[in-house]
Amino acid sequence: MSDAMNDTSERPFDVVVVGGGAAGLAGALTLARARRSVLVLDSGSPRNAPATHLHGYLGRDGAAPAELLATGRAEVAAYGGRIRSGAAGTALAADRTADGAFLVRCADGSAVRARRLLLATGVVDELPEVPGLREHWGRSVLNCPYCHGWEVRDQPLAVLATGPLAVYQAQLWRNWSDRVTLLTHTWRLTEGDRELLAALGVAVVEGEVTGLAAGGGDGGPCVVRLAGGGAVECRALVVAPRFTARAGVAASLGLPVVAVARDGVAVGTCLESDPATGATALPGVWAAGNVTSPTDQLPAAAAAGARAAVAINAGLVEEGARRALEAYRAWGGRGGRP
Repeated sequence: MSDAMNDTSERPFDVVVVGGGAAGLAGALTLARARRSVLVLDSGSPRNAPATHLHGYLGRDGAAPAELLATGRAEVAAYGGRIRSGAAGTALAADRTADGAFLVRCADGSAVRARRLLLATGVVDELPEVPGLREHWGRSVLNCPYCHGWEVRDQPLAVLATGPLAVYQAQLWRNWSDRVTLLTHTWRLTEGDRELLAALGVAVVEGEVTGLAAGGGDGGPCVVRLAGGGAVECRALVVAPRFTARAGVAASLGLPVVAVARDGVAVGTCLESDPATGATALPGVWAAGNVTSPTDQLPAAAAAGARAAVAINAGLVEEGARRALEAYRAWGGRGGRP
């Protein structure tokens, strides 16, 4: 369901959800079922688009990501939620208006007004500059073992070392296969690292990786090329991307991104929000999903969207009650409106 009209002259939506992934759609569904007027702005660039199937989502294991999103959009629409996609659904910036609402400007030149905003814009996975990685991302080039480990279990796997977390990655993926090789690439291992890897039976191959060629589509194998002409064949290459928050709308509202660290190592950026409610530092704006927690899997992102929606609705209920009480008192305690 797509809606490309300019809604600035209409009554504001109760909530505009920026982002049409699992977090955004789960939030929109909860709000629509709470009888709130909801608009989802969906740019159509989900993080998991390269993957052929999603895993670990109870009741939907093995579904295609596009199928899940199409089902979610239909469910939101069934409860009266509206969805804009493409340029009309690509939010560029937002402003606070004089009446306390928000004006969201989109790539097609249109704008929409909202009483509340839910930012579920996600992150961008930034891969190392190695030819072939982007082309095979989500299929032969993997990151999350909980998403893809079962599908490559007991097969030869290679880990591309780009930082101090590489040794941990090798340990982690060793849980799914005892045929793990660590490629040192541009990272220098310590003697302690080498001793641990040897104890785990993880092979170490020296040399910078210069490219990746994958054969057989989703089923591999792939060939990792090394400087000097060497090569390593594996079913999948494990890579740790940098997670960069899609924070254009947040930045336009003055909400900064913060660094994300794992074991003291910076791995990306995110928006800060209350972990229980999704509330940001700016009243009226909530955030949920990977934009606030880049390593969350799909179920956790969807849950965060639903939690934020409950908090948003609670705030709208309180605001409505406060206004009703003010009107009641202004009308002399006789009900109605002044």
